[in-house]
Amino acid sequence: MSSALFSSLPVAGMTLANRLVVAPMCQYSANDGSASDWHMMHLGMLANSGAGLVIVEATHVERHGRITHGCVGLYSDANELALGHVIAAAKTYGKAKFGVQLAHAGRKASSQRPWEGGTYLRPNEDPWQTIAPSAIAFGDGWHAPREMTEADMDRVRDAFVSSARRALRIGFDEIELHLAHGYLMHSFLSPVSNKRTDQYGGSLENRLSFPLAVVRAVRAVVPKEVPLGARISSVDWRDDGLQGDDAVAIGKALKAEGIDFICVSSGGITADTRTPTTPGHNVPVAERIRKEAGIKVRAVGLITTAEQAEEIVASGKADLVAAGRAFLDDPHFGWHAAKALGAEVALPNQYLRAGPKMWAPTPKA
Repeated sequence: MSSALFSSLPVAGMTLANRLVVAPMCQYSANDGSASDWHMMHLGMLANSGAGLVIVEATHVERHGRITHGCVGLYSDANELALGHVIAAAKTYGKAKFGVQLAHAGRKASSQRPWEGGTYLRPNEDPWQTIAPSAIAFGDGWHAPREMTEADMDRVRDAFVSSARRALRIGFDEIELHLAHGYLMHSFLSPVSNKRTDQYGGSLENRLSFPLAVVRAVRAVVPKEVPLGARISSVDWRDDGLQGDDAVAIGKALKAEGIDFICVSSGGITADTRTPTTPGHNVPVAERIRKEAGIKVRAVGLITTAEQAEEIVASGKADLVAAGRAFLDDPHFGWHAAKALGAEVALPNQYLRAGPKMWAPTPKA
């Protein structure tokens, strides 16, 4: 029986060799937004992991839109040169296609790296003023963001467009917009963080206004043959936050603006809100969005085994699945998933000696 997970999938003008994706994972190892030698090692490793697509971590469109001092950006010529060098090498020697997640951290910016505490920057750590739809801090003790003006929105929208142009020059195979995890775009979408009383707040339609303006502007510069996607927090895991019905409505709105696929995640809207830790906890709402909004979806969230990923795709719950920790634990997770499902993945010539013949079961005496 052929594997659904390891079947090809066309998305806009791109065809993926399989449905397994490396999720974007922040590494907090850039130098003023510029990718470093760590990224060369990290992304070079994942380029031959067996996944059909590797998504580069949240890549920020403004210097003050970064989560931490160590986050990757695509807001300067130096950033573009550094990331371009990494991606050129990864695509030259790797088998995977590469995408980039463009982001703005909003009120979650000006934060410490996880291994330095993972909360807000202290006065002696070079903090900066954050921005958000409303002047509501992410959590107790966090910096109070400045409520965005329309001039701020215009600047951020244009920054997304500029970063998308840079991503195209680098040669990314796809681009996706980060509308999840409590960062700027999600904070506009969620009623928990958006308390505005103008045309950008109130109803879901109003809360969608600014994120859709960004989507529209980026879609205008990204050729139709280049997939443009969005990662959303489908639910906030709070009674006063986004719910499944909202996720479907957001999916329909994004599709109408030319988005080609949606990566369905969840959570992150406040510091004290906890996301479930059950395997595949985002899959049910991903399935709803796929069926009710009529758009390709990628499921993510504690998808850790080949069999789990296969069932999600084979049963029509999602078109793709993404994993992060599984690839950090096993850099050849895709190879081993293919073996478990009786499929094959392309290997670099240098690794052919470790291919399917070596994996074959030893004949019994």
